[in-house]
Amino acid sequence: MQKLKKISPFRLSSLLRLQKDPKLALRLFLNPNPNDPNPKPKPFRYSLLSYDLIISKLGRAKMFSEMENIVEKLKNDTRIIPEEIIFCNIITFYGRARLPHKALQVFDEIPSYRCQRTIKSVNTLLNSLLMCRKFDKMTEFLSGIEKYGSPVACTYNILINACCMRSDLERARELFDEMRRRGVEPNVVTFGTLINGLCANSELGMAFSLRRRMERDFKIRPNAHIYVALIKALCKVNHLNEAIELKNEMLRKKVELDPAVYSTLISAFFKFGRKVEVSGLLEEMKQNGCKPNTVTYNAMIFGFCQEKEFDKAFEALSEMEKEGCKPDVISYNVIISRLCRVRKVREANDLFEDMPRLKCVPDVVTYRTLFEGFCDVKQFKEAASLLDEMIFMGYAPHSSSVSKYVTELVQGKNAELWTFLFSLVKRNSIDGYMWRLVTSLVCKNNHSDAHELFNRLINTHSFSAD
Repeated sequence: MQKLKKISPFRLSSLLRLQKDPKLALRLFLNPNPNDPNPKPKPFRYSLLSYDLIISKLGRAKMFSEMENIVEKLKNDTRIIPEEIIFCNIITFYGRARLPHKALQVFDEIPSYRCQRTIKSVNTLLNSLLMCRKFDKMTEFLSGIEKYGSPVACTYNILINACCMRSDLERARELFDEMRRRGVEPNVVTFGTLINGLCANSELGMAFSLRRRMERDFKIRPNAHIYVALIKALCKVNHLNEAIELKNEMLRKKVELDPAVYSTLISAFFKFGRKVEVSGLLEEMKQNGCKPNTVTYNAMIFGFCQEKEFDKAFEALSEMEKEGCKPDVISYNVIISRLCRVRKVREANDLFEDMPRLKCVPDVVTYRTLFEGFCDVKQFKEAASLLDEMIFMGYAPHSSSVSKYVTELVQGKNAELWTFLFSLVKRNSIDGYMWRLVTSLVCKNNHSDAHELFNRLINTHSFSAD
C-alpha cells in the first residue's frame, strides 16, 4: 500500500486558502494529518500564514468562539511573532458584529502576543468603535493616543466622520484645522467626509465652497463619492437641473461614474414629477458604460409603484433579471406593499409565492405587509395561514396588526379565531397582552365563549399572563 504523504505547513496554507467552508477549514487546521500512523506524532508546526488564514475565515463567518480558540493557540505558540494586521482584522470583525467590548479587549491584549501596537491598530479600533456608534469610548481612548504614534490622515478622517455622524460640524472643522497645524495633509477622503457631513446637515452652500477650496488650494480632484453626496443634496431640495449639471461635469472631467448618481436622479425625477425623463436617463447610463445595479432598478420600481403603474414596475423587475442584476427582497417588498395598499392583495400574494422560484427569500417585512393586506380586505383564512407560516419562520407580526385582526375575528364570531390563537400557542407566541385582549373582547359578547377560550388555551399550552 502506498504511504500517504504528510501535509506540510506550506501545503496546509495552500489548502486553507482553497477551502471555502470555514468549518471544514477549521477541521483541517486542527488536524492536518488525520491518517498519521504514528501513535505519538510530533506537534504540527503551524506557519503564521496558516494562523492568519484560519482566523480570517472564522472571523468573516462570525464563528467567534472558534476564532478565539485559535487566537489563544497563537498566543501559546511562542515560535511565532504575529503581525499587527492579524489583530487589526480581528478588531474589524468585532466592529462589524457590533461587539465593541471585544474589539477593545483585543487591542489591549496585543502586547501579550509579542506584537507592538502602532497607529495602524489604533485607527482600526477607532473605526470599529465608530461602526458601533461608541462615540464616548472613542473620546476616552483618544486621551492616550500619542503613546502609540502620531495621528495620520486616516486617524483624523475617522474622527471627522464621527463628528459628522453626530452633526457636530463645528468640532469637525476644528479637527480639520488641527490636522493642518500638525502638518497632516488632508486627502480626498477627508474632504469627502466633510462634504458628505455638510450635505447631510443641509449646509449645501458650505459644501460647494469646500469643494472649490479642495480643488483650488489643495489641488485635489473630487471623486465619485463627493459628486454623489452633492447630487443627493441637490435632489433633496429639488434643484434637479443643478444635479444634472454636476452629472454632466463628471462626464466632462472623466470621473468614473457611480450607479448611485443615476439612482439618485431617477428617484428625484419620480418624486418631483419628471418621470418621463427616467427612461432616457437609464439609456444614457448604459451608453456611458455605467451598469445599473439593484439600487437603480429598485428606484425605478418604487417610482412606478408610487404612480400605481404596476405593469411598468413588473417590466423593470423583468428587465433587471435579463440584465443579470439579481432583485433583492426590497425589490419585491416595494411592489407587494403598494399592491396591498391599493387592495390588490391577490396580485401581491402571487408575487410572494413566486419569490422562492426567483431565489429570493421573503423577510419579516414581506410577511408583515402581506398579513396586514389580508386583514384589510378581511381574508382571515388566508391571513391565518400566512401567520402560521410566518411564526414558523421565526418572525413576529406587529402587535397593532394582531390586535386589529383579533378584534375583527371576535366581533364577527369568526371560526378562524381558534386557528389563529392555536398557531400562536403552538409557537409559544401568546403573551399576557394577547390573553387580556381576547378575553375582554369575548366577554363583551359571550361569557361562555370566554370560559371555553380559557380552557382551550390552558389545555393546549401553558403561558404567562404577566
